[in-house]
Amino acid sequence: MMSPSDDFEILLKGLNSWNLPNGPVPCELLLIGEAAFPVLVNKDGQVIIAASRYGQGRMVVMSHESYLQDRMLAQFLFNAMGWLNQCPGAAVGVHTSVEPLTHILSDFGVEVQTMDGLEDSIGVYCINAYDSTLAKEMIQFVKNGGGLLIGGQAWYWASKHGCDKVLSNFPGNQVTSVAGVYFTDAYGKTDFLKVSKKVPKIPLTVRFGEDLSQDQQQLLHGITELDINTGGLPSQLLVHGALAFPLGLDSSLGCFLAGARYGQGRVVLAAHEGMLCAPKLGPFLCNAINWLAGGQTGRIGVNPNLKNLYSLVAESGLECSIESHLTTGLSVYCCTAYSDQEAEKIHEFVAEGRGLLIGGQAWWWASQNPGKPAVADYPGNHILNPFGLSILDSSLKSGQFPVHVPSKGNYHFRSALSQFQDEVKGGEVLAKDWQSKLRKDCGAFLKIPAEGVPAYASLHRFLRKVIKQTGLPHVSQDHPVHSNSCEATLLCMATELAQNGTTDCFSLVHRASNGTCPSQVYSPGPPVTMEINGTSPDFTLWVSTGLYLPEGFPVNITMPCAAATGLQVQIGCHSDDLNGAKKLCRAPVVIHRCCLDKPELSVSSLWGGLIYILVPQGSNLGPVSITITGAVPAPYFKLGETNLEEWKSIIRYHPVPWGELATDNIILTVPSEHLQDLEDPEPLLHLWDEMMGAIAQLAAKPFPFPRPERIVADVQISAGWMHSGYPIMCHKKSAEEIVNEKRIRSSGLWGPIHELGHNQQQQVWEFPPHTTEATCNLWSVYIHEMVLNIPRSQAHPALTPSDRETRVREYLGKGTPLKEWSVWTALETYLQLQEAFGWEPFIQIFTEYQTLSGVPNNNAGKMNLWVKKFSHQVQRNLVPFFQAWGWPVQEEVAASLACLPEWQDNPMNVYLLMEN
Repeated sequence: MMSPSDDFEILLKGLNSWNLPNGPVPCELLLIGEAAFPVLVNKDGQVIIAASRYGQGRMVVMSHESYLQDRMLAQFLFNAMGWLNQCPGAAVGVHTSVEPLTHILSDFGVEVQTMDGLEDSIGVYCINAYDSTLAKEMIQFVKNGGGLLIGGQAWYWASKHGCDKVLSNFPGNQVTSVAGVYFTDAYGKTDFLKVSKKVPKIPLTVRFGEDLSQDQQQLLHGITELDINTGGLPSQLLVHGALAFPLGLDSSLGCFLAGARYGQGRVVLAAHEGMLCAPKLGPFLCNAINWLAGGQTGRIGVNPNLKNLYSLVAESGLECSIESHLTTGLSVYCCTAYSDQEAEKIHEFVAEGRGLLIGGQAWWWASQNPGKPAVADYPGNHILNPFGLSILDSSLKSGQFPVHVPSKGNYHFRSALSQFQDEVKGGEVLAKDWQSKLRKDCGAFLKIPAEGVPAYASLHRFLRKVIKQTGLPHVSQDHPVHSNSCEATLLCMATELAQNGTTDCFSLVHRASNGTCPSQVYSPGPPVTMEINGTSPDFTLWVSTGLYLPEGFPVNITMPCAAATGLQVQIGCHSDDLNGAKKLCRAPVVIHRCCLDKPELSVSSLWGGLIYILVPQGSNLGPVSITITGAVPAPYFKLGETNLEEWKSIIRYHPVPWGELATDNIILTVPSEHLQDLEDPEPLLHLWDEMMGAIAQLAAKPFPFPRPERIVADVQISAGWMHSGYPIMCHKKSAEEIVNEKRIRSSGLWGPIHELGHNQQQQVWEFPPHTTEATCNLWSVYIHEMVLNIPRSQAHPALTPSDRETRVREYLGKGTPLKEWSVWTALETYLQLQEAFGWEPFIQIFTEYQTLSGVPNNNAGKMNLWVKKFSHQVQRNLVPFFQAWGWPVQEEVAASLACLPEWQDNPMNVYLLMEN
């Protein structure tokens, strides 16, 4: 199928200028959906001529009937006939209302027939937009492959019938709207027209007299509050279409109910199917079904997945039936959003005047499809996106929310963008809640694939223009920006545009180079070919390349065709998403990933970064050869591989911001400034390997590690001073301590080992939230004592003997409330066991838990299992010990352990005696 660009080229072939007649005043056309595109747009961005597809056929819509009858437009009209007529040799039918067109086309050799009706034998039908008598026939004609040329303006009709009825009732709209093109009551200007070289932009907003808040009022009539505590967690909704509107909003403008007009029909969307079956939302659902029916007769069809909705509808007295799929004779269809099998039929159903009530959430789908954007790939969005509505992978909390009074002044994505553009130009500042909402909406919208869809591509072009006018905001630790600021929104927009490959990163980054040529700062090295292991059965593997991509520059990656399945390239390692932060010291998202799905790929990144190849979990590719061209060498030292003399003389001085020190078990990513003075990394990395070996030993895991752990320093992270995960993230201030061998040996390294300990915790023996920040510290104690020879009393200030004793006394003095058994208090329980029995019981138990089945899924059950396992491991009855700590030891567990010897040296006895 040809793209809109190809169609546009055919329509404008040989056209050098637009010679519209001076007298007629056109109206502005409104374009929605995914098929419609502008052909002629004036200097103010108003669409004067548009084209679209519907079913198998095509339409060209002109905003005044005179344009179909004036020889000044003869070349375009001839081109239009060629594009519209898909049956070579078929005649063109011209309605008597535009009879002069007959002579214009005949002069070009087109076979023309003048007619009042519509005959199936013709290939194209031409008519004005003022009579709806043939509307249904014309729709079927186009749907079956015919071409329609239609022209008219609606501003005069609006003066006689009312501006608020144009979109719904203007005769021409009863035909063209099915293809996403509407005549409006707005006057169009025709001065300074030029022939565009590419498909013009669809305007961000269009003025029309029909007030969609009237639809909102009808849908929310008699309702003051929406209670969405219906047993399911709703997703956030994105309302992005010009004829789409929110209905239910939480206090942060998160949308959970929305509506839209599309073609001649209507849609209502709920962010969880549970909302469609809840009796407490019965009044809203009745309003919705009445609005969706739009006065039509016909059954309400309810999918079997919504049986409770069927009961609600039946009780209201409406004719309804259970329908497993879309059938004829329905005025409204009610279904869930979990399948797109009927997407095309549903689009047609709504476009031709019926109603759709649909609901579903996407967060569960997103959890099962990591790396895929729900807004693009979730099945329900294949139905919803053309309507200007989408279900997002983010959730919002259920609750009871007041109904917002419908008004043109309420938040809408498109109006917010328009106001944002004014703010960028120095106009009125957006409200904070609007700014925050707009950021999130932009991030979501820009993930919808825009290629070949003018409705989306136009918005991408609009945003690119805004960013190019302003340039990238400066953001750093010394110059933070507030998350609700215009700068933060620009950072988000720029990142998403770059992620989707729809903007020139280089020109955006280097539009103002201050006289410094970027190519002088960064000199790409020669092509680098490396062989990586493309097999990773259990987890996603980051493979360091030792290369850096400067911001805005492209890098080329080539690989064998057979391997171009599943692997990804990642630019940058600072993977924390800072969208939840109140202030930003960098852009919220700075890594860029894309699939290596071609033998050769060019990649660029707005923010630059170290280059990685990602081997996804489950990959079984074996050795893969990859060549990277255009990258800059980074300071990179791999223990046992990198030549020490080359490191000393060349590698550590590579002038890029970040570098890495690596072993098979740990990779440290730090600012390069911390590596330039590191003459010999080997002692440091040997120490790290020794610590990692000890971590594996206590965790009872294989060593070397199946994949190296990673610690990455960043200017800003998403939580805490450091946090665990892959990679472990820390602030730049921590970088110096993790690469300083002498300091580690003398002062220890509690924080990073604490996070590595988090990565060893297992759900089967964890009791969150009590032990979340406690058991990870077992590794910190172990490493300090077993590797660094630093006793626990010196490893952390909280572990001095006096502090430990005070904590136990205070906990016992409160009556051992389990809710306060956490962090250092909880750690004390484990330390007392370790000091009595050593580390070996822990290692043995951690080993056993790796293959243990039938573990309870609640804390009480898991705690009792731990009591049993540890007691048997040390051959002592530990029930009194754990009871002293307030653990909920069950009677049957206590009875089963009574045969074991009493623990005479129970350290809690001393405290209990003193309490008594």
